Amino acid sequence: MNRKRALISDAFKVKKRRNGTKQFGAVCDGDGPTDVKSTLEYLMTLFPRKLFNDTLPQIVLKHQLYSLHSDKTSVDKEVNRLRERGELLLFQLGFDAEAFGLVFASDYKAKVLAGEDGKVTRATAEKFLDKVVSFCTDLSFSKDQMLKEFLFADSEITQLVKSGLLTVRDAGSWWLSIPNSGKFTKYFIQGRKAVLGMVKKSKYSEVLKAEIEERRTTSHVKFHMKYHIHDIVGAELVESVPTTSGTLLRFVDS
Repeated sequence: MNRKRALISDAFKVKKRRNGTKQFGAVCDGDGPTDVKSTLEYLMTLFPRKLFNDTLPQIVLKHQLYSLHSDKTSVDKEVNRLRERGELLLFQLGFDAEAFGLVFASDYKAKVLAGEDGKVTRATAEKFLDKVVSFCTDLSFSKDQMLKEFLFADSEITQLVKSGLLTVRDAGSWWLSIPNSGKFTKYFIQGRKAVLGMVKKSKYSEVLKAEIEERRTTSHVKFHMKYHIHDIVGAELVESVPTTSGTLLRFVDS
């Protein structure tokens, strides 16, 4: 029971960056995309649009980029550059303080407008996309900011919460959010636990990356296996070890 509880705890945890000799991330060994935007586009292709009836924008977690780029500082700088240019949006996903979702702005806006089609809240959603999302890189907004800086009425803020564009952070402030993303979070956490369990239950708690990628997924893994591997490597929940037989994934005891 204690081991099971520890595994569940590990599934929610993004480990702190390490500076030791163990190698985390960069599982592609030069075979993957070389720039951050191309890596994002590659990771987006692993996102299961059909699972959500194409109602969600493609979501990548920022730490997944670390599985393909070992220089985290450079990744963070490039992510910030893309955000400042209005190409990329960053979201606090809520299930972990260190879990940040990345979505291309054009995809986010298209999915929001499609979801608002025919609804009375559409005009407010369009105003929010045009006045706030297009020009502001904040992850959250205070009531004072929404009322005085962006000139939204209380009733419009209520509409934005109802539409899922804002979620309550605390009294008087809201996170920028992805509408209808609750199911994504549920499936993501469920899949992470299952894939971590596969690694931990393997002999010596390690398995070749190529081998686990080919495994038949259980009902608990609804995303592409590679999507979860990039997650657990980038979050440093497993160690990535180069071997003559290929990259080995080794479970990390916390």
